[in-house]
Amino acid sequence: MKRRFWCVVNPFEVKETSRRCNRAGSRTFRQKKNSGSECNRNGGAAAIGATVSGSGGVTTNANGVCILPPEAAGTLGSGDLKQAVRLPTGEDLCEWVAVNTVEFFQQINMLYGTLAEFCTDTTCPIMSAGPRYEYYWADGQTVKKPVKCSAPRYINNLMTWTQNQLENEAIFPSKIGVPFPPNFLKVAKAILKRLFRVYAHIYNVHFREVQLLDEATHLNTSFKHFVYFVLEFDLVRSVELEPLQPVIDVLTAPKTDRPTGSNNANSGASHHQSGGKNTNGVVQAEPMPPSPPVLPPPTASSTRI
Repeated sequence: MKRRFWCVVNPFEVKETSRRCNRAGSRTFRQKKNSGSECNRNGGAAAIGATVSGSGGVTTNANGVCILPPEAAGTLGSGDLKQAVRLPTGEDLCEWVAVNTVEFFQQINMLYGTLAEFCTDTTCPIMSAGPRYEYYWADGQTVKKPVKCSAPRYINNLMTWTQNQLENEAIFPSKIGVPFPPNFLKVAKAILKRLFRVYAHIYNVHFREVQLLDEATHLNTSFKHFVYFVLEFDLVRSVELEPLQPVIDVLTAPKTDRPTGSNNANSGASHHQSGGKNTNGVVQAEPMPPSPPVLPPPTASSTRI
């Protein structure tokens, strides 16, 4: 019997194989107070002021929402990613989602792997996406009650959990002709929702290191591809995308609609943190130049499921 080749490779070396850190539906997404469809073949966080992630990099506005200046929004190639993610004629939806889910896992694995030395229990004691959003971990089996953990521990657990799902023949069957299970899209949505959180952490906390490593265009291209895909098939809820909504707006805006700026993803004036902290312990930054407009902040400040 012919087999599918998912090409699951984990280039990210898991330092701590902890299972402490969810099954879809667990409360693992928290917004700080301080601050299934079926398969088919249809082709076709509050801070005052702004914090600076690095020279020419993303910033966080007064509502704790990540902003990507146009000079840092460069991407690779000239292909139409929005067109590329569409379901090919005659292709099975589950097959298409499976292939792309594996691809995104590989991409974010490699991107985060280059930043692992900067993301430690000391530098990132909480898995967060800026000062307003944080994530708790549970796997629905060993750990049923979501727990707070550091970013590297959360991501280690996430990568291990995801790889286990991808290697599970009952969920991602490798033999051609073996149907995907009825809950396949539910599992895929849970995987993609969590992979988004790694993008959100990188943009909000480690974009300066991304630029120093000259990886900004790779990150932007990978995330842009990811966004187009999950939006095309409604795989991640819009409420989950809020931590990076302004970044999404910049990356997916028609070129003619983007604010004027350098195409060099590593350009931009340098900005330094003042070193002062507000009452919430958030580092205050010097005034930033005008940034692209951002969406209004979420009206609710409650735990999200």
